[in-house]
Amino acid sequence: MLIEILKAMIVGLVEGITEWLPISSSTHVELACDLMKTAYDEAFFEVFEVVIQLGAILAVVICYWKRLWPWTDKTALRKRRTFALWIKIVIAAAPAALVGFLIDDWREAHLGSPWIRIAALILYGILFIVIERVRAGKAETYTYREAEDISMGTALRIGLFQLLSLIPATSRSGSTILGGTLVGVSRKGAAEFSFFVAIPIMLGASGLKVLKYVLKGELAFTAAQSVSLIVATVTAFAVSMLVIRALIGFIRSHSFECFGWYRIALGLVLIPLTLAGIFA
Repeated sequence: MLIEILKAMIVGLVEGITEWLPISSSTHVELACDLMKTAYDEAFFEVFEVVIQLGAILAVVICYWKRLWPWTDKTALRKRRTFALWIKIVIAAAPAALVGFLIDDWREAHLGSPWIRIAALILYGILFIVIERVRAGKAETYTYREAEDISMGTALRIGLFQLLSLIPATSRSGSTILGGTLVGVSRKGAAEFSFFVAIPIMLGASGLKVLKYVLKGELAFTAAQSVSLIVATVTAFAVSMLVIRALIGFIRSHSFECFGWYRIALGLVLIPLTLAGIFA
């Protein structure tokens, strides 16, 4: 039991670190579970994988409470900006939420190959590097510096970019950040907007997954599984609190190019692991 708790803590650590970086948290969580040989059956793991993200989401809500909650001590103008921000968040989340709901079963059946993940890691990594190098030759000018500055139309365009995240390993945050930077949002603004859009998307994904297994009558976990789920979720929350602040501090003076190189390296590492049957 103690070993399984330690494994759950490690998985929560991995989730808390990778959820907010454009490097595919789901791939890292699955790789960690494969390497540690966790004793999670398929039904439990599918719920486990999305529910531990709720811990990460709670960290965003707490870190950005004053910006996201309109009924704090704000002027009338700031309250209007907060309400407008939430409308933009919903607009950006809507495309992936709707399409994801419609193709959820098809996606699981046809896009689960590790080779699709490897290809997505490498191709997206190249894309990050190319975009950052093109930007490096230009002056640092942005149409939108903060998430609140983004227009409704721009929020929709970012939401359409986020449809790419339905392909495993493309990364939800990576899709939002890439989309944001391509339509004129600063790195900080794009990263924070990706945090905010994650709230409705992850809540919806978790609810959908749990509901699906409730309707199938497969949501009956053992005591050990329940403990693992709680431990991983709490760990993901605690680690996310640190990573969110660290990432915003990092991108104030660094580009996203390093994440592109990391994605390529991880994709190359996963090739022999897949051929050996370790990552599947």
